[in-house]
Amino acid sequence: MLRQKNKRVKSLLKYRLTRLIGVILAFSVLLSASTPSGASTASSYNKTLHIAQGYVGGTAADFLNQGLQLIQAGRAPESIAYFQKATELDPNMAPAHYNLGLALRQAGQLQPAADAFYRATQADAKFALAYANLGGALLEGANWQQAGDYLQRAIEIDPKLGMAHYNLGLLRKQQRDWENAIKSFKKAMEYSKNAPEPAYYLGVSYMEQGQLDKAGDAFRRATKINPNYTEAHYNIGSILYNQRKYKQALESFRRSAETNTNYPNAYYGAGLVFMQQRQCNDAAQVFQYAFNLFNAQGNAQWANASQQMLQQAQTCRY
Repeated sequence: MLRQKNKRVKSLLKYRLTRLIGVILAFSVLLSASTPSGASTASSYNKTLHIAQGYVGGTAADFLNQGLQLIQAGRAPESIAYFQKATELDPNMAPAHYNLGLALRQAGQLQPAADAFYRATQADAKFALAYANLGGALLEGANWQQAGDYLQRAIEIDPKLGMAHYNLGLLRKQQRDWENAIKSFKKAMEYSKNAPEPAYYLGVSYMEQGQLDKAGDAFRRATKINPNYTEAHYNIGSILYNQRKYKQALESFRRSAETNTNYPNAYYGAGLVFMQQRQCNDAAQVFQYAFNLFNAQGNAQWANASQQMLQQAQTCRY
């Protein structure tokens, strides 16, 4: 019965959503540090390095390559010990420090990751990616001043490093410096054409400035790169709603729910739509669904909001 009810809720979104009277903008800071796949980075330093086939040798290069092999096998946590051993054997091996930083950051060890990136920059003062990731780690740790310094250094070394421009844009976003954030995200889009995040956050920045047409264009660019970008579809829908283009808004909200059926914002918005349409039973169903999701995800504020709207839907008499 629960499965049938959930199917009913999703079908309501798909076929009957025509207006939205409120939006929820859930922004998360997406620090674009690369996942530790750094074989290409290592090879840029020493093209003679080849990934060992199940063998751990005694040199720093052997341990580095074994760590990279573990990364490629999807065993990132195990790679940390190998990268650490490589740095012990050769403290000046910048790729070992760098890949150690990536692996540590993926494991959620932010400060050790920042330390490793810093040591990579000390081993190679021209290592732009290390500066960019160091800046990203410091940004994530709310050390904005130093983050900005290192990101600017990365851009000085490599003006076309999209990730550095992207992280600098995130920093400007945190500082609510929207004009410079927009400039940075545009640069990131220019140099990282296959990354959807710069376009998404460009849209966010335009929305903050009330430039909805430009924001919509940026969000559409993000969905063109990644058709399953849930938040981008949702924000397109919110813009279309504000422009009273309800039919198009319907498609965007439906698409948002399709790309992530556990995204509660879309269901909450649908409830508001049904209330406006005087379809109280439909509203109650989606508010209940939104409440369950918000509650399961630990979002007490919006769980309470969903519960309040559910109560209104259950008592409304249209």
